[in-house]
Amino acid sequence: MLMNSNLGLAIARATEVAAIKSSKWLGRGDKNAADQAAVNGMREMFDLIDINGTVVIGEGEKDEAPMLYIGEHIGKDGDAYIKVDIAVDPLDGTTSTAKGRGNAISVVAVAPEGRLYTTKVFYMEKIVVGPDAKDAIDLNKPFKENLLNIAEALDKDIEDLTVTMLERDRHKDYINQCRELGCRLKLFNDGDVGAAIATCVADSGVDVLFGIGGCPEGVLAAAALKCLGGGMQCRLHAHTESEKKLAHEDPDFYNILTLDDLAKGDDILFIATGVSDGDLLRGVRFMPNDKIETQSVVMRSASGTIRYIKAYHDMKKKPVDL
Repeated sequence: MLMNSNLGLAIARATEVAAIKSSKWLGRGDKNAADQAAVNGMREMFDLIDINGTVVIGEGEKDEAPMLYIGEHIGKDGDAYIKVDIAVDPLDGTTSTAKGRGNAISVVAVAPEGRLYTTKVFYMEKIVVGPDAKDAIDLNKPFKENLLNIAEALDKDIEDLTVTMLERDRHKDYINQCRELGCRLKLFNDGDVGAAIATCVADSGVDVLFGIGGCPEGVLAAAALKCLGGGMQCRLHAHTESEKKLAHEDPDFYNILTLDDLAKGDDILFIATGVSDGDLLRGVRFMPNDKIETQSVVMRSASGTIRYIKAYHDMKKKPVDL
């Protein structure tokens, strides 16, 4: 059963409200308050949507932050409503929001039941590229070899290849390898969903995302890449002692996960609304006369449609308390 084409537009209402609520905390130094505001806003709006959904992967557990938790029911009960998997991050970029920085978004992915990857492991290693290089990546090969293969697929000199990754101590060796090859390097501080999507946007200036980041962000990015035709490979990364024990006991723990492992099938929705200005979306704007402007993107893999929505909200008429 295909999801209704209007469902993405309905869910955009949830990301819009989450973005508006969290944006009120922009630069105020309290990332948990911003995250909680996004969670509250999204949960309220989901109650109005005609779906029978379950959160299969979400943010929050790794740092005991506010969250829409794994296993939480979303929407409405009953067989009259389509059963769907939901991947969610009400605020991807909590630290960026708290510090008044860019590229924070509110994001949701939806697929028919059983189609989105689920795990309680916190982190995964990721390599993400656009459509022209999707056959050139292989996490079983050395990092430098991947970069050279991607550059060849894109018909670029290695010095013209732009790699983006989170600025973290765990990435120091990869950063050094990029510099040894002579690649261009674009580091960012928080949230990698938008950075992954940028590899599929022709004028973004980004060719490849690499590094260890959150599993929820990986699944969300996979949903977007299914709509955009990009390529992605991931591998779980054991971080805690319990995860290292699990990795030791499970021979499949470090198996490579492809795009189809993370988001199965051709009926995937990806929806995001900008919180602060970024490469993908413009952030929330508070206008005179109780008006608010938001920008969202709604993608659907079944049709290949990508919609950018600029919305103006009259806060005197909103159905939720903002």
